Amino acid sequence: MDHMDHIRNKLALLPDLPGCYLMKNKEGTIIYVGKAKVLKNRVRSYFTGSHNGKTQRLVLDITDFEYIVTSSNMEALILECNLIKKHMPRYNVQLKDDKTFPYLKITNETHPRLEVTRRVIKDKAKYFGPYPNAYAAQQTKKLLDRMYPLRKCGVMPKEVCLYYHMGQCLAPCEKEVQKSQYEEITQSIAAFLGGGHEAVKKDLQQKMQEAAEELYFERAKELRDQIMYIEALMEKQNINTTDTKDRDVFGYAVDKGWMCVQILYMRQGKMIQRQSSAFPFYGEAYSDFMSYVTQYYSDNPALPQEILLPDAVREATAEDQPVKASSTPAAAGEADGAEEEPETAQEAAQREAAAAEAAAAGVVDAAGGAAAIQEWLGVKVLVPQRGLKKQMVRMACENGRVSLDEKFRLIERDEERTSGAAFSLGQSLGLESLHRIEAFDNSNIQGTNPVSAMVVFIDGKPARKEYRKYKVRTVQGPDDYETMREVIRRRYERVLKENLPMPDLIVVDGGKGQISAAVDILENELGLFIPVCGLVKDVKHKTAQLLVGDPPEPVGLARDSQEFYLLQRIQDEVHRFAITFHREQRGKSMVTSKLDSIPGIGEKRRKLLLKHFGSLKKIKEASIEDFRTLSIGEKLAGQILEALRDEESVLQEDGAEHS
Repeated sequence: MDHMDHIRNKLALLPDLPGCYLMKNKEGTIIYVGKAKVLKNRVRSYFTGSHNGKTQRLVLDITDFEYIVTSSNMEALILECNLIKKHMPRYNVQLKDDKTFPYLKITNETHPRLEVTRRVIKDKAKYFGPYPNAYAAQQTKKLLDRMYPLRKCGVMPKEVCLYYHMGQCLAPCEKEVQKSQYEEITQSIAAFLGGGHEAVKKDLQQKMQEAAEELYFERAKELRDQIMYIEALMEKQNINTTDTKDRDVFGYAVDKGWMCVQILYMRQGKMIQRQSSAFPFYGEAYSDFMSYVTQYYSDNPALPQEILLPDAVREATAEDQPVKASSTPAAAGEADGAEEEPETAQEAAQREAAAAEAAAAGVVDAAGGAAAIQEWLGVKVLVPQRGLKKQMVRMACENGRVSLDEKFRLIERDEERTSGAAFSLGQSLGLESLHRIEAFDNSNIQGTNPVSAMVVFIDGKPARKEYRKYKVRTVQGPDDYETMREVIRRRYERVLKENLPMPDLIVVDGGKGQISAAVDILENELGLFIPVCGLVKDVKHKTAQLLVGDPPEPVGLARDSQEFYLLQRIQDEVHRFAITFHREQRGKSMVTSKLDSIPGIGEKRRKLLLKHFGSLKKIKEASIEDFRTLSIGEKLAGQILEALRDEESVLQEDGAEHS
């Protein structure tokens, strides 16, 4: 029994329950951990239908799986987080930095001090925060040190220091300080950090005016400086809500197999900082995003009063428009008197469709995920649909899109640096000239719809007009060597026949086997002696080694060199191009086969249906009446809908046969 038969047998036994699943490779190593609202639907989805390039890479490595049933979505979220930490699967989103957040602390000592700390322990001290970074905490401490005369020194000195003379210390080293004085200072600091800075500022303004009237100009200047410092610190916090709650606002964006998560930190109703994390992801986008959120809070004591999460799918698409500043703040779902932006019918329909799609796939949806995190953390977790809270989430998502766009634009700008890299790479390979490079990559999902692609780089830059796509004709099943032979033969027979430019170097995605297959066709069949090199990937699927020669041997290139970077770009580009073409072909073949199998539907009607409805999914959702405008009667319309729905049911029950 091969591994696919084993997987099919296990798929048939999956329960309709929430839980976690653990995907394994042929060595039995856990390579991916996921959670599901319905295990049966979610796990089956990996082995049916088409996937994007990242998920395809994961699926190709799966040879077995296990699952653990939980009693709720909350348990599934926590269990997934713990399993990721334990096994560290290579395809999972993982937080790498494990950083903690800074707090302000008033120590529990006879003569307390104010300090910044990242450790929250039960030592009867008073903690304020958290702050998004050390700079924000240190700046706030600096302001409080000027305003409140707590002890500054770590070890009690024998005599008063400069802080006493500046009015910033009570000098407990020489004078007796009553406990009530410290309690009053502590209460004042708590009031200030709890949003009472306006009251403190008014009090300072009154004292400044009194000092000026009594001709204590030096004291008045000190008070004025404190007021200006408060205003300068608070002016940076330029996005306000009508309340003073601490909030973490999450957003995310996805593009080209990468995800960027943005967190906006709202403290005392004001946005004070944001954090950005970008990483490749391999699973379903929203599910991996929720994994990130769960890991983020698993070891982080810095819990806000409220967490805002984006809705699934819709928030991460490029179709959302940038958020415009609102002059009237309003909290979504709260009656604060401000106008709220109503949800349109189209938005509501999109949200319901996304939720239905997630439920059908067994994915933990936005509402379910938010409820689970709320139950786990004991703080309010919302997925806002309108108002200022919705705008804040959109702002976080927009920041994510901008970050990813910037990342890819920087890569494009780096193309200019690769011109010299091509010359240096040619020297490393012993070539007199390296003007033209042609690179090949093959793509299939377990043997279905095999395709190949070629990209061309001239002087280190992609020549996209010369890219070529190939449908594999003679190879059955996932045979990478024979696929390489066919494509190399077809490409260079045409080059010879049409007298096209010859490459200075051919790059194949793979090692010795792929190189040998290409060289055999070039030299023994076509009489061409073009240098061929192979790019080998490491366990993390990143360019690791360049092989060249007969027999192929590694070429020593520094990983931080421009030559190595050029090879990475070539390999990434040809892989992207091949995956995109494969996805197009698989999608077309699925649509064509479904419609062509219906009696009474020929090529003309198939094109008409797709043009009118736009997609197979919309045809299935249509009513009998919707077909009348195409001159399709009630009987044929019923046959079309019945056939499509029957085929969908068959795919769900026996989808592994088609993967």
